Amino acid sequence: MSNSTELAWFKSSCSGTEGDNCIEVAATERAVHVRDSKDVERPHVTIGGAGWVQFVRYVAGS
Repeated sequence: MSNSTELAWFKSSCSGTEGDNCIEVAATERAVHVRDSKDVERPHVTIGGAGWVQFVRYVAGS
């Protein structure tokens, strides 16, 4: 697992300025890391590439 401080985190451009209900993602060669933008000190979740593709397809409704 990568250290959170070594990752380049990105928040959705759809996120409001209030910071409510947002996640941040950081992509590496092997995985996508996901964390709560309001509590960046908590451990993040790591999802393999294939799992991330399935998640995005599910969210997109395809």
